[in-house]
Amino acid sequence: MNTKLTPEQYLELYYFMQLNRQLEERLVRLFRQNKIVGGVYSSLGQEGVSVGTAYALEPRDWLAPMIRNIGALLVKGFKPRDIFTQHMAKYTSPTHGKDGTSHFGDLKVRHVVSPISMLGDLIPVMTGVAMAGRYLGQKIVALTWIGDGGSSTGAFHEGLNFAAAQRAPFVLVLENNQWAYSTPVAKQVPLRDLADRAKAYGIASKIVDGNDVLAVYETTKGAVEDCRAGRGPVLIEVKTMRMKGHAQHDPAEYVPKAMFEYWKARDPIARYEAYLTEHKLWDEKKKAEINARIERELDDDQKFAEESPMPKPEQAKEGVYCEGCHTIEAQWQRPKKEVMPPAASVEALWKVADFGALVPETRSAAQAVAGGAKPPAASAEEVALEKQAPLRVPFGRGPKDRAFERERQEKHAAKPQHHKRRKR
Repeated sequence: MNTKLTPEQYLELYYFMQLNRQLEERLVRLFRQNKIVGGVYSSLGQEGVSVGTAYALEPRDWLAPMIRNIGALLVKGFKPRDIFTQHMAKYTSPTHGKDGTSHFGDLKVRHVVSPISMLGDLIPVMTGVAMAGRYLGQKIVALTWIGDGGSSTGAFHEGLNFAAAQRAPFVLVLENNQWAYSTPVAKQVPLRDLADRAKAYGIASKIVDGNDVLAVYETTKGAVEDCRAGRGPVLIEVKTMRMKGHAQHDPAEYVPKAMFEYWKARDPIARYEAYLTEHKLWDEKKKAEINARIERELDDDQKFAEESPMPKPEQAKEGVYCEGCHTIEAQWQRPKKEVMPPAASVEALWKVADFGALVPETRSAAQAVAGGAKPPAASAEEVALEKQAPLRVPFGRGPKDRAFERERQEKHAAKPQHHKRRKR
């Protein structure tokens, strides 16, 4: 896996994080001026998560943001004016004024699925997107985010189990930002590491410092490549901190001041600025140029948004239903015959050792060796399995693939098989 960035890419990461932060600061000012129709949900302190994860994707890959993932939208190609006009419910917004927050996407070009307010529901949706892409031969990876609080919803567990059972090329980023509204993580989950939840579904998990944008990028890049190679899904827990309340109406007085101070000293942008300076990837002139560019772009796009018209009353009925406004067609990137019978036919077999029953064991292999007995020799079938290549799920196939059956046998072969003898 190649995670090496070019000098230009190192600076682009800074550009997106700083653009994310400066854009949100302007949204806060507009909110106080009563120019925002909906709410403002700050991602202060979490810019490295949105930018680092989205930057690890390829243009063909899909993502579904939540309310604090504006940075990911910017990486995917949306402009500040899209964010400004959307929050101000202007007719020039992506939803033409029909929404006042972050519920918009782009299925045709940027491959962005609109947020769903019911937390956790994006997980089964994006699992479906990942499976559809595999079926069509697109070799895509789908990614979405969930908060620490949202990881306690039924949709989280049902969706992640579905992704695991289907071995979908899907990455779930669990943003552990310490607070589910006003509830601390320790009060809702008896776990130190939320990544441990992946063990229940037999999938890989990773933990990363969410305030280190390079670590976030590299970890996500590895997970994306694992999924693309057929070894997904992957759960990534990013440990970070929500430095504001749930929304602008929430002063977050329930958060201890010492906690804010602790995380403020670990600000992701300040840390990355120090990294760029230490590794001589920029100088003060280059930094000033990037910040000037951000200021200029935000000035232009905010002006555009404030001067844009509100939707007219008669336009409320437009776009409610699709009435031939666009075609919906599958984008096949493989011959259809590969997923049609007889090529896609699978022999109807059900092979589970002992039919899933509990098989009592007299003692473990270690106990047997300690008692002087020789460990059981591997069968010819077990030796053959060890020599086989690791499991891969080719795009367009699923758990019924024979490779999936091989993995079942490998797991069973790895367990000691000492059965009690029946007394006669």
